[in-house]
Amino acid sequence: MANLFLKQAKQYAATRPAYPPELFDFIASKTARRDLAWDVGSGSGQAIPPLAKLYKEVVATDTSAQQLSYAPRLPNVRYVHTPPDLPLAGIHSAVAPPGSVDLVTVAQAFHWLDLPRFYEQVRSVLRAAAAPPGLRRAGAGVLAAWCYTEPCVDGGGAVDDAFWRLYSGSQPYWAPNRRLVDDRYAGVDFLFDPVDGETHTGPFEFSTERRMDLDDYLTYITSWSAYQTAKEKGVELLDEATVRGFAEAWGGDRAVVKTVRYPVFLRIGKVRPE
Repeated sequence: MANLFLKQAKQYAATRPAYPPELFDFIASKTARRDLAWDVGSGSGQAIPPLAKLYKEVVATDTSAQQLSYAPRLPNVRYVHTPPDLPLAGIHSAVAPPGSVDLVTVAQAFHWLDLPRFYEQVRSVLRAAAAPPGLRRAGAGVLAAWCYTEPCVDGGGAVDDAFWRLYSGSQPYWAPNRRLVDDRYAGVDFLFDPVDGETHTGPFEFSTERRMDLDDYLTYITSWSAYQTAKEKGVELLDEATVRGFAEAWGGDRAVVKTVRYPVFLRIGKVRPE
Protein backbone atom coordinates (compact mmCIF):
# COMPACT_ATOMS: atom_id res chain seq x y z
CA MET A 1 0.00 0.00 0.00
CA ALA A 2 2.93 2.36 0.51
CA ASN A 3 3.48 3.20 -3.16
CA LEU A 4 -0.19 2.93 -4.00
CA PHE A 5 -1.29 5.85 -1.84
CA LEU A 6 1.94 7.84 -1.73
CA LYS A 7 0.84 10.53 -4.20
CA GLN A 8 -2.65 11.06 -2.83
CA ALA A 9 -2.10 10.79 0.95
CA LYS A 10 -3.18 14.39 1.51
CA GLN A 11 -6.36 13.96 -0.55
CA TYR A 12 -7.12 10.72 1.27
CA ALA A 13 -6.82 12.38 4.68
CA ALA A 14 -8.88 15.40 3.61
CA THR A 15 -11.83 13.74 1.92
CA ARG A 16 -12.33 10.18 3.15
CA PRO A 17 -15.34 9.79 5.46
CA ALA A 18 -15.16 9.26 9.20
CA TYR A 19 -16.85 6.18 10.60
CA PRO A 20 -20.06 6.28 12.66
CA PRO A 21 -19.89 6.06 16.49
CA GLU A 22 -22.41 3.19 16.34
CA LEU A 23 -19.84 1.07 14.53
CA PHE A 24 -17.25 1.44 17.29
CA ASP A 25 -19.80 1.02 20.07
CA PHE A 26 -20.91 -2.25 18.51
CA ILE A 27 -17.35 -3.50 18.10
CA ALA A 28 -16.25 -2.49 21.61
CA SER A 29 -19.32 -4.18 23.12
CA LYS A 30 -17.96 -7.48 21.77
CA THR A 31 -14.52 -7.29 23.40
CA ALA A 32 -14.17 -8.62 26.94
CA ARG A 33 -11.43 -6.10 27.78
CA ARG A 34 -10.47 -2.69 26.41
CA ASP A 35 -6.78 -2.51 27.19
CA LEU A 36 -5.13 -2.68 23.76
CA ALA A 37 -6.36 -2.30 20.17
CA TRP A 38 -4.25 -2.72 17.03
CA ASP A 39 -5.41 -0.79 13.94
CA VAL A 40 -3.91 -2.37 10.81
CA GLY A 41 -3.48 -0.40 7.60
CA SER A 42 -4.30 2.71 9.57
CA GLY A 43 -3.50 5.12 6.74
CA SER A 44 -4.25 8.68 7.81
CA GLY A 45 -6.01 7.43 10.92
CA GLN A 46 -9.74 7.73 10.26
CA ALA A 47 -10.44 5.03 12.84
CA ILE A 48 -7.99 6.25 15.47
CA PRO A 49 -9.89 8.92 17.50
CA PRO A 50 -12.89 6.69 18.31
CA LEU A 51 -10.64 3.73 19.11
CA ALA A 52 -8.54 5.93 21.40
CA LYS A 53 -11.66 6.93 23.33
CA LEU A 54 -12.71 3.33 23.89
CA TYR A 55 -9.38 1.56 24.49
CA LYS A 56 -6.62 2.37 26.97
CA GLU A 57 -3.92 1.99 24.32
CA VAL A 58 -3.96 1.86 20.53
CA VAL A 59 -1.13 0.85 18.22
CA ALA A 60 -1.62 1.84 14.59
CA THR A 61 0.44 0.44 11.73
CA ASP A 62 0.75 1.10 8.01
CA THR A 63 3.27 0.42 5.27
CA SER A 64 3.04 4.08 4.15
CA ALA A 65 4.94 6.53 6.33
CA GLN A 66 3.42 9.41 4.40
CA GLN A 67 -0.12 8.24 5.16
CA LEU A 68 0.74 7.95 8.85
CA SER A 69 2.13 11.49 8.85
CA TYR A 70 -1.43 12.78 8.38
CA ALA A 71 -2.86 10.69 11.25
CA PRO A 72 -3.98 12.42 14.49
CA ARG A 73 -1.52 12.45 17.36
CA LEU A 74 -3.13 11.34 20.64
CA PRO A 75 -1.48 10.52 23.98
CA ASN A 76 -2.55 6.87 24.08
CA VAL A 77 -1.82 6.11 20.41
CA ARG A 78 1.47 4.74 19.07
CA TYR A 79 2.19 4.73 15.33
CA VAL A 80 4.48 2.17 13.73
CA HIS A 81 5.61 2.24 10.11
CA THR A 82 5.91 -1.44 9.16
CA PRO A 83 7.32 -3.06 6.01
CA PRO A 84 4.83 -5.28 4.16
CA ASP A 85 6.95 -8.38 4.77
CA LEU A 86 7.46 -7.92 8.54
CA PRO A 87 7.83 -11.44 10.03
CA LEU A 88 5.79 -12.64 12.99
CA ALA A 89 8.69 -12.03 15.37
CA GLY A 90 8.81 -8.45 14.12
CA ILE A 91 5.08 -8.05 14.81
CA HIS A 92 5.67 -9.24 18.37
CA SER A 93 8.53 -6.80 18.95
CA ALA A 94 7.24 -3.74 17.06
CA VAL A 95 3.49 -4.03 17.53
CA ALA A 96 2.39 -6.23 20.44
CA PRO A 97 3.49 -9.37 22.30
CA PRO A 98 1.64 -12.66 21.78
CA GLY A 99 -1.78 -12.87 23.40
CA SER A 100 -1.87 -9.23 24.48
CA VAL A 101 -4.35 -7.57 22.09
CA ASP A 102 -8.09 -7.26 22.77
CA LEU A 103 -9.09 -5.99 19.34
CA VAL A 104 -7.60 -5.90 15.85
CA THR A 105 -9.29 -3.48 13.44
CA VAL A 106 -8.87 -3.04 9.70
CA ALA A 107 -10.68 -0.04 8.24
CA GLN A 108 -10.96 0.01 4.42
CA ALA A 109 -7.72 -1.95 4.06
CA PHE A 110 -8.69 -5.60 4.56
CA HIS A 111 -8.77 -6.27 0.81
CA TRP A 112 -5.11 -5.23 0.47
CA LEU A 113 -3.83 -7.80 2.96
CA ASP A 114 -2.31 -11.24 2.42
CA LEU A 115 -5.09 -12.84 4.46
CA PRO A 116 -3.51 -16.22 5.37
CA ARG A 117 -0.39 -14.42 6.62
CA PHE A 118 -2.47 -11.73 8.33
CA TYR A 119 -4.69 -14.29 10.07
CA GLU A 120 -1.58 -15.94 11.50
CA GLN A 121 -0.50 -12.59 12.92
CA VAL A 122 -3.97 -11.88 14.30
CA ARG A 123 -4.31 -15.25 16.01
CA SER A 124 -0.86 -14.78 17.52
CA VAL A 125 -1.44 -11.35 19.08
CA LEU A 126 -5.10 -11.62 20.10
CA ARG A 127 -6.00 -12.81 23.57
CA ALA A 128 -7.06 -16.45 23.61
CA ALA A 129 -10.30 -17.62 25.21
CA ALA A 130 -8.72 -20.54 27.05
CA ALA A 131 -8.15 -20.36 30.80
CA PRO A 132 -6.39 -22.67 33.28
CA PRO A 133 -8.62 -25.25 35.03
CA GLY A 134 -10.67 -23.76 37.85
CA LEU A 135 -10.41 -20.17 36.59
CA ARG A 136 -13.09 -18.16 34.85
CA ARG A 137 -12.83 -18.41 31.08
CA ALA A 138 -11.48 -15.18 29.61
CA GLY A 139 -13.06 -13.56 26.57
CA ALA A 140 -11.35 -14.15 23.25
CA GLY A 141 -9.79 -11.34 21.25
CA VAL A 142 -11.79 -9.91 18.38
CA LEU A 143 -11.00 -9.07 14.74
CA ALA A 144 -13.17 -6.36 13.12
CA ALA A 145 -12.71 -5.46 9.44
CA TRP A 146 -14.92 -3.08 7.53
CA CYS A 147 -15.23 -1.23 4.27
CA TYR A 148 -17.45 1.45 2.84
CA THR A 149 -18.85 1.13 -0.63
CA GLU A 150 -19.63 3.79 -3.19
CA PRO A 151 -21.29 7.02 -2.02
CA CYS A 152 -24.79 8.35 -2.65
CA VAL A 153 -25.59 12.06 -2.63
CA ASP A 154 -28.79 13.09 -0.85
CA GLY A 155 -31.24 14.29 -3.46
CA GLY A 156 -28.53 13.91 -6.05
CA GLY A 157 -29.79 11.30 -8.48
CA ALA A 158 -28.03 13.02 -11.38
CA VAL A 159 -24.77 13.14 -9.40
CA ASP A 160 -25.06 9.44 -8.56
CA ASP A 161 -25.72 8.64 -12.22
CA ALA A 162 -22.59 10.58 -13.23
CA PHE A 163 -20.63 8.83 -10.51
CA TRP A 164 -21.62 5.35 -11.64
CA ARG A 165 -20.74 6.15 -15.25
CA LEU A 166 -17.28 7.17 -14.06
CA TYR A 167 -16.93 4.23 -11.68
CA SER A 168 -17.94 1.72 -14.37
CA GLY A 169 -15.46 3.27 -16.78
CA SER A 170 -12.68 3.15 -14.19
CA GLN A 171 -12.84 -0.63 -13.68
CA PRO A 172 -9.70 -1.41 -15.76
CA TYR A 173 -7.64 0.66 -13.30
CA TRP A 174 -8.80 -0.95 -10.07
CA ALA A 175 -6.78 -3.78 -8.55
CA PRO A 176 -8.62 -7.14 -8.74
CA ASN A 177 -9.03 -7.28 -4.96
CA ARG A 178 -11.30 -4.23 -5.18
CA ARG A 179 -14.04 -6.75 -5.94
CA LEU A 180 -13.97 -7.73 -2.27
CA VAL A 181 -15.19 -4.22 -1.42
CA ASP A 182 -17.86 -4.30 -4.12
CA ASP A 183 -18.97 -7.60 -2.53
CA ARG A 184 -19.12 -5.88 0.91
CA TYR A 185 -16.54 -8.41 2.20
CA ALA A 186 -19.33 -11.01 2.12
CA GLY A 187 -17.23 -13.47 0.12
CA VAL A 188 -14.07 -13.21 2.22
CA ASP A 189 -12.91 -16.45 3.84
CA PHE A 190 -13.26 -15.17 7.43
CA LEU A 191 -11.69 -17.77 9.71
CA PHE A 192 -13.14 -16.58 13.02
CA ASP A 193 -16.18 -17.48 15.12
CA PRO A 194 -19.20 -15.21 15.65
CA VAL A 195 -18.77 -12.84 18.57
CA ASP A 196 -20.95 -13.22 21.64
CA GLY A 197 -24.59 -12.48 20.98
CA GLU A 198 -24.33 -12.98 17.21
CA THR A 199 -25.02 -16.00 14.99
CA HIS A 200 -22.76 -14.99 12.10
CA THR A 201 -19.69 -12.86 11.35
CA GLY A 202 -21.44 -10.40 9.04
CA PRO A 203 -21.41 -8.32 7.05
CA PHE A 204 -23.26 -6.04 9.47
CA GLU A 205 -24.39 -2.78 7.88
CA PHE A 206 -23.83 0.76 9.17
CA SER A 207 -23.77 4.15 7.47
CA THR A 208 -21.60 7.25 7.56
CA GLU A 209 -21.85 10.62 5.86
CA ARG A 210 -19.80 13.65 4.96
CA ARG A 211 -20.77 17.17 3.91
CA MET A 212 -19.07 18.10 0.65
CA ASP A 213 -19.08 20.75 -2.03
CA LEU A 214 -18.27 19.66 -5.57
CA ASP A 215 -14.53 20.28 -5.19
CA ASP A 216 -14.48 18.07 -2.07
CA TYR A 217 -16.38 15.38 -3.94
CA LEU A 218 -14.00 15.44 -6.89
CA THR A 219 -10.99 15.44 -4.58
CA TYR A 220 -12.40 12.28 -2.99
CA ILE A 221 -12.34 10.70 -6.45
CA THR A 222 -8.69 11.72 -6.91
CA SER A 223 -7.90 9.75 -3.73
CA TRP A 224 -8.93 6.49 -5.45
CA SER A 225 -6.12 4.07 -6.17
CA ALA A 226 -7.72 3.64 -9.61
CA TYR A 227 -7.44 7.36 -10.28
CA GLN A 228 -3.70 7.28 -9.59
CA THR A 229 -3.23 4.11 -11.65
CA ALA A 230 -5.06 5.69 -14.59
CA LYS A 231 -2.99 8.85 -14.22
CA GLU A 232 0.22 6.83 -14.40
CA LYS A 233 -1.06 5.27 -17.64
CA GLY A 234 -1.74 8.69 -19.13
CA VAL A 235 -5.51 8.61 -18.59
CA GLU A 236 -7.30 11.46 -16.79
CA LEU A 237 -10.53 10.05 -15.33
CA LEU A 238 -11.68 13.55 -14.39
CA ASP A 239 -11.24 15.09 -17.78
CA GLU A 240 -12.88 18.39 -18.69
CA ALA A 241 -16.07 16.83 -20.04
CA THR A 242 -16.49 14.59 -16.99
CA VAL A 243 -15.98 17.48 -14.56
CA ARG A 244 -18.44 19.57 -16.54
CA GLY A 245 -20.96 16.74 -16.33
CA PHE A 246 -20.53 16.55 -12.55
CA ALA A 247 -20.93 20.34 -12.26
CA GLU A 248 -24.20 20.23 -14.19
CA ALA A 249 -25.45 17.32 -12.10
CA TRP A 250 -24.45 19.17 -8.92
CA GLY A 251 -26.77 21.99 -9.93
CA GLY A 252 -24.35 24.45 -11.49
CA ASP A 253 -22.99 25.93 -8.26
CA ARG A 254 -19.83 24.09 -7.20
CA ALA A 255 -19.92 25.73 -3.76
CA VAL A 256 -23.25 24.16 -2.77
CA VAL A 257 -22.66 21.68 0.07
CA LYS A 258 -24.44 18.33 -0.10
CA THR A 259 -24.65 15.34 2.23
CA VAL A 260 -22.78 12.36 0.82
CA ARG A 261 -23.60 8.99 2.41
CA TYR A 262 -21.42 5.88 2.45
CA PRO A 263 -22.74 2.42 3.41
CA VAL A 264 -20.33 0.64 5.80
CA PHE A 265 -20.08 -3.15 6.02
CA LEU A 266 -18.43 -4.96 8.95
CA ARG A 267 -17.06 -8.48 9.37
CA ILE A 268 -16.37 -9.30 13.00
CA GLY A 269 -15.33 -12.47 14.79
CA LYS A 270 -13.42 -13.85 17.74
CA VAL A 271 -10.49 -16.24 17.97
CA ARG A 272 -11.53 -19.86 17.64
CA PRO A 273 -10.62 -21.95 20.69
CA GLU A 274 -7.80 -24.36 20.10
